[in-house]
Amino acid sequence: MKVAEKLLDLRRREMVETLKLYGITNRRVLDAFLEVPRHLFFDDNALDCAYDDGAYPIGHGQTISQPYTVAFMMALLVERCPSGKVLEIGTGSGYQAAILDTLGYSVFTIERILELKERAEKLFCRLGFSITCRYGDGTLGWMDEAPFDGIVVTAGAPKEPSSLMSQLAENGCMVIPIGDYASQQMTVIQRHGNDFKRELFQQFTFVPLVGREGWDDTVF
Repeated sequence: MKVAEKLLDLRRREMVETLKLYGITNRRVLDAFLEVPRHLFFDDNALDCAYDDGAYPIGHGQTISQPYTVAFMMALLVERCPSGKVLEIGTGSGYQAAILDTLGYSVFTIERILELKERAEKLFCRLGFSITCRYGDGTLGWMDEAPFDGIVVTAGAPKEPSSLMSQLAENGCMVIPIGDYASQQMTVIQRHGNDFKRELFQQFTFVPLVGREGWDDTVF
C-alpha cells in the first residue's frame, strides 16, 4: 500500500472512532464505514477533507453529507429494516448509496441532477457496486420498483411525500428529515397497513428536497 493510501486508510479508521464517540454503536454500520473509502467520492483536490466530520460541496448546490449524519440515518434504518430493497432519494456523490450496498441492501437511487447521476453511476460501475440509478424527481419515488422495505431521503423535506409513503412495503421504514429550509428533524416512518407510525429524533440541516412533492425548485 502506498504512503498516501495508508494515510487515507488511517484517517478512515479515525473517522469511525469519532462516530463511536458521537454515539454510533451499530456494528454493521461501523463496519460499512470502515469498508467504503469515502475519499473515492471526492475530487483529488479535496482529499484532505474526505474524512473530516463535515459536509462538503459536490457542485450544483449539493453536498456530500457529514459522516455522522449518514451513519445516524443508516443506524435508524438498519435497526428497523435489517435487509431488503431500499430506495434512496438523492444520489448526490453516491457515498450513501455505496454504504447501503455494503450493508447488503438491494439499492435503487434517484437523482434529479443529471450530471451527478451520471458521475455516481460511473463510479459505482468502476468500484463494483450493484446499485441501480435513475434520473428524475425523487419525491415521486420509483413506482415500477415499489414496494420498498426501506426508503432513505437525503434532503430536507417540508412534509412527507405521499408518493413515497404509498411505496413503502408492509412494515417498511422511511428515514427522512422534515422541517423548514434552515433545520429539519430526523423522522422515521413505519408502515402497518394504512397506518403510519412516526418517531422523531434530533435536528439536522440538509439541502432542500426539490420536486413536485417537496420544495418548489423556483425558490432554491
